[in-house]
Amino acid sequence: MNTFEQQLQNYAELAVKVGVNIQPNQNLFISASTDVREFVRIIVEKAYAAGARQVFVDWSDDVISRIRYEQAPSDSFTEFPSWKIAEREELAKKGTAFMSIVSQSPDLFKNVDPSRIRDAQKASGQALDGFRQMMQADKFSWTVIAAPSADWASLVFPDLPEAEQIPALWNAIFKAVRANTSNPVEEWKQHDQKLHEKVDYLNSKHYHKLHYTAPGTDLTIELPEKHTWCGAGSVNADGATFMANMPTEEVFTAPLKTGVNGVVSSTKPLSYGGTIIDDFKITFKDGRITDIVAGQGQDVLENMIEADDGAKYLGEVALVPHESPISASGLLFYNTLFDENASNHLAIGSAYAFNLDGGKEMDRKELEKNGLNQSITHVDFMIGSGEMNIDGVLTDGTVEPLFRNGTWAF
Repeated sequence: MNTFEQQLQNYAELAVKVGVNIQPNQNLFISASTDVREFVRIIVEKAYAAGARQVFVDWSDDVISRIRYEQAPSDSFTEFPSWKIAEREELAKKGTAFMSIVSQSPDLFKNVDPSRIRDAQKASGQALDGFRQMMQADKFSWTVIAAPSADWASLVFPDLPEAEQIPALWNAIFKAVRANTSNPVEEWKQHDQKLHEKVDYLNSKHYHKLHYTAPGTDLTIELPEKHTWCGAGSVNADGATFMANMPTEEVFTAPLKTGVNGVVSSTKPLSYGGTIIDDFKITFKDGRITDIVAGQGQDVLENMIEADDGAKYLGEVALVPHESPISASGLLFYNTLFDENASNHLAIGSAYAFNLDGGKEMDRKELEKNGLNQSITHVDFMIGSGEMNIDGVLTDGTVEPLFRNGTWAF
């Protein structure tokens, strides 16, 4: 069995060689918390060994972030530094690879005034809209991975002694990203191939719409005429492959903005803006959210869909079998990067341009004309379970089973 240190090295190598797939003389920009600085140092070393030209690290600190939300002037949350916008856009235009390492406590901002979270999310979303458009069109390589913090580990493993919580979360992450195997890079190549088999099948069928049924869910989602299913690996503007999320177990496409009707219920908590939203139900009419009810965090959810008009529509439809490795672990991570890969999920907000045939070359107006939603936000939420059935409906009305009891039916 691999030692902890070997798995840590494996994980860092995966992030560099599979996640962003750093190319010779390419820059790398890393966003990370000071809680995981030792892991970041390993990644930086791996990146330079792989030929990186320069590695930039943008540090954050959860304690400082909490202090700001509690004590800063209210109107400061409506501002976003122009130099941060310029930094990201300039680096993106130069083909820099971007890596985000998430470790924040899922309820870091519990009891913080929801309007402050709303204003901060809206300000950053508007400011980085151009950068996000480039990212969602795969203009550059990017990946999101995770590393444990003490607060996050205590939420996932509350029954373990404190000294065992972070190691337990590390082990769970290693397993989820296949860093515990003897040849992780090869494992990811095989995993990528399996997901693409599902992608190829769905693209060959070209379903007109999907119909979801489960306890608390009866939802129909139409798909754009030119929709394309994707999964696992992506390709940037220079032709280099990358893995946007590690782990990933999903295949996904974009819905028709105005083609969503019915009601859908969440099956896992959603951590958004440092708060937890749980036990919620959303109703759609002609694509638009018309009603929301949440057992926890309703005010935060309401503020989230007020970010802009596009935040009232869906931008992603993702299929994940209930027996995926993360689901089979039985763990609730309280982190969308992991929990979305244990469950079918949807995303409120912007759609990915690459989910439309020719979308990477389209401008915003062309994407909208072809049925894709535009927004400053993109938030995944989990709806899948072992009781969910999904049918694919062809243009001639033929109905075919896609999921039965939470798993693939083909």
